[in-house]
Amino acid sequence: MQIVQYLINGIALGSVYALISTGFSVIFNVLKFSNFSHGALMTLSAFIGYFIAAANGWGLVPTILVAVVAGSLIALLGEFVAFRRILIRNTSPIYFFVSSITLGTLYEGLVVLKVGANFHNYPRFFGKPIKWAGIVISQSDLIILCISAVALIVLAFIIQKTRIGRALRSVSFDRDTASLMGINVTRTIQFAFIVSGALAGLAGVFLGINYTLYPSLGSLVVKGFIASVIGGLGSLPGAVIGAMLLGIVETGLISIVGSGYMPVFTFVIMLVFLLVRPRGIAGSNIQEKA
Repeated sequence: MQIVQYLINGIALGSVYALISTGFSVIFNVLKFSNFSHGALMTLSAFIGYFIAAANGWGLVPTILVAVVAGSLIALLGEFVAFRRILIRNTSPIYFFVSSITLGTLYEGLVVLKVGANFHNYPRFFGKPIKWAGIVISQSDLIILCISAVALIVLAFIIQKTRIGRALRSVSFDRDTASLMGINVTRTIQFAFIVSGALAGLAGVFLGINYTLYPSLGSLVVKGFIASVIGGLGSLPGAVIGAMLLGIVETGLISIVGSGYMPVFTFVIMLVFLLVRPRGIAGSNIQEKA
């Protein structure tokens, strides 16, 4: 039963990591660079959802919707302000790195200006844990897992079955050829940022519910990046697989080595994948721009 408990907890944790790694991978898949502002965007969106929910006494669903919309709009604004001209001019890869770092610092600065270094807790959305046959399942984990699964399934459907999804796949394969075929590349890239921002907002709310809200919450984006490396940078299914594996392994190892040493083992796992299989479980050989 203990193994089953670890698997349940690990899958629930992995579902949140999957949201982070998928949002991270969407941008990498299309533009072939790492958006290092993703974690700070996640924090800012989570705080926006928190303040509006706390002020109005809203429940879980309105809080999520506010955070998702906020994340999408902020990500879209970031694309226009920080990345649009760089993409048009096809400048050096270093500009992508500098822009994403600067944007992330700006997001974190806005949070600090608003809340300082204080910790905040979301309103209590869930009741007591569910106990069955010696297994304890928190309602938060169960609902977070279900919502995350639905969000990822909807995203997969959009990418595979819709016109904008086909455009997204075409642009990710070859931006210039897609443009010649009549695809609006700018609008498609905007869509990628909207999706990434929405996933960041959703993940931010879930992390705030499971842990607490604090200005450096975005540092947990490292887990999403590691999951992307394990699954394969540029592969959305790989991001989900890597996140689930990372969640299960972390949950199991915490009981053995403790939470204090867990970051060390997490980085070791990533290094092993980089040495043994650099492209990850489901990834392909992609050269990163930044």
